[in-house]
Amino acid sequence: MLKFDEQKQIDSVNGALMLRPKIEEAVDKIQKEGFDGIFFIGIGGTWASAMQVEVYMRGRSSIPVYVENAAEFLTTGNKRFTEKSVVIFSSVTGSTQEMVDAVKKAKETGARIFGFIDVENAALSKLCDICISYPMNEQLKFYMVANRLMYNNGEFPEYDEYNREMETYLAKALVEVEKKADQWAEGFAKEKYRYCKEHPDMPHYFIGAGNHWGATYSYAMCYWEEQLWIRTKSITSAEFFHGMLEVIEAETPVTLFVGEDEQRPLSERVAAFLPKVCKNYTVIDTRDYELKGIRPEFRGSVSHLVMHGINNRVDAHMEVEFRHPMVIRRYYRQFDY
Repeated sequence: MLKFDEQKQIDSVNGALMLRPKIEEAVDKIQKEGFDGIFFIGIGGTWASAMQVEVYMRGRSSIPVYVENAAEFLTTGNKRFTEKSVVIFSSVTGSTQEMVDAVKKAKETGARIFGFIDVENAALSKLCDICISYPMNEQLKFYMVANRLMYNNGEFPEYDEYNREMETYLAKALVEVEKKADQWAEGFAKEKYRYCKEHPDMPHYFIGAGNHWGATYSYAMCYWEEQLWIRTKSITSAEFFHGMLEVIEAETPVTLFVGEDEQRPLSERVAAFLPKVCKNYTVIDTRDYELKGIRPEFRGSVSHLVMHGINNRVDAHMEVEFRHPMVIRRYYRQFDY
């Protein structure tokens, strides 16, 4: 398999799961000290991850949790944000300008800062009251925070059972997802190359809901647009029927992500509609992938990680088919703007 190191990926996920004692200590301290709101702040992909954890908590918890785009937070602010608030963020390098400035603004307000920064000793880590450094696995780390917050708030009684299953089975289950998806992903990438060369100006439409919406938005923008230079449009399954459906025709390329959280019915409705007007659609349903050892009621909380594994295989084959290394950029961070 292309760009696939099974043991490295298992170790990566298990390493993230082993952060749980540190995360629990941090969250317990935050909740003991009290707060008036939890603000997940991000930009680009990290904002997408923040949206995922917010919707995950929205229907499960009474804890006041908000999502802020760092650039908008700098210009608009938020009257609910005070010195009693808590900022939680993630950054790979700790150097993204909007994030640096947003964290500085939050710090000046007196809020407490809890950061996940992949690179140890990054400049941004000095602004954090709590900083945990471990590469990748951003959504997993955010969900571990959310789960502890809800457990301490009396909203997650299955917490210990849940963690036992994840720590025992999740890493291996996710590599098995990639193995199963690989052959399909190769064919998908070949077809996308053919279509994009014949229709270079046609955007590819991505649709998702619930804790898959942030991933849908991020995948369309951060992967296909930023890294593959393919035009895209993304929309929630809930909003699809209020505009986008009118521009879908027989040959319009559409990919629908169907997850397993409470908003699954919204995507199932789109899946039922697409065959009536389109022949060029793909439905990726995480329910089609086994997660050995993880009970059905817990799958919704990790189905976005299943989709990420599937898309990892798509990315590997898209890179080959388009002869386009995904690490190159024309504009992003290439000059001041």
